[in-house]
Amino acid sequence: MVCTIGHMTITAGAPPTHNTPANLALGFLTGGVIGASLTAFIGGCVVERAPLIVTGLVLPAVFGLVFFLATLPRRAREAAVVPRVALAVIESREAVGGEASSDVPVRFELSVAPDDAPGFRVEIRQDVNLVELPDYRPRGVVVVEYPPDRPWKTRIVKRPTPEWEERAAVDRVDSVPGPAMKSETQEGCFSGFLTLLGLLLGSAAVLLLFRADLFDSDKGERGTPKASVSTSTSSSTTTVTSATGTVSLGPGQSMLDKGELRKAVESLTQGADKRQALTVVVQDRLLTVVFAPTGVKRAGFDPRSLPYDRVPGLVEEARTGLGVKSPRSWQLTADGVTGSLTLRVTVTGSGGTATLEADGRGKVQRRSGS
Repeated sequence: MVCTIGHMTITAGAPPTHNTPANLALGFLTGGVIGASLTAFIGGCVVERAPLIVTGLVLPAVFGLVFFLATLPRRAREAAVVPRVALAVIESREAVGGEASSDVPVRFELSVAPDDAPGFRVEIRQDVNLVELPDYRPRGVVVVEYPPDRPWKTRIVKRPTPEWEERAAVDRVDSVPGPAMKSETQEGCFSGFLTLLGLLLGSAAVLLLFRADLFDSDKGERGTPKASVSTSTSSSTTTVTSATGTVSLGPGQSMLDKGELRKAVESLTQGADKRQALTVVVQDRLLTVVFAPTGVKRAGFDPRSLPYDRVPGLVEEARTGLGVKSPRSWQLTADGVTGSLTLRVTVTGSGGTATLEADGRGKVQRRSGS
């Protein structure tokens, strides 16, 4: 039996709007928490003040808990909606990166044809195993499911029931005209501006509240400044103190350039063999190393052990493979405070923030999209 499903117009709904007051406020608060926690943690390590370090660690955890509790009713309502199953035809597919594992993110454009509702066209992104990728060819019919009130959250069912698997093999689905719905809409500059403003205000709040600890700690017990070494060349500036080291590159340079990150780390560890680091933070033109306190054994990690060759690939995968629209900035944080070395790449763009985590050898362990 061959069943033809004709052309139908899109009336199932509209994709979500991100630039609402609630989402703008959330972006502002998220930026504030990020700025405050980073400033507090790094500043606390620099001046060796426990309250600042604790603030930097606890603040994001509290914010995450509040966000979880605040969104719990909405997520419970969404989870209670029974998904609708339907057939769909693949209009196009495109792998968008992610060669580090067996699963690759693929962008699909589908024409969905429910049995008892109007058809619609939707664009989704879904991970597909490399071995199964040939099964999702253009013009092929697949089984999908979606919440009736949120059709832009359509997902391809990889293991449908025998009844639906037989229908997908026999039935023919026609294309649905019109533009495709997307799970995310392009945000304007105002949302990114609010997030940046929140980050700056969060940093400023920490500097203001703890100004006595941060700025008065430059003097020792007898009023003498702590020793620091600062060198500058035409291409970079290096500053090393007892607690931190920073390397700032000049215009036109990047820490992702071949050998640049390794050279920057080595410039901070010369004459300090086996000096351990608590945290290494890498940005496009800035490297910051927070050293473990002198005399503390088995704390941190050797910053020279970073998988330098994997860093550019991790940053590129985070920028292109996690679904962040128009990525503007990235940051890699190497953390060995709690035990084994963890690399965390955070990318921020107009579509939100996404994070990629890897182990000390640069092998990807976890991805979280925007």
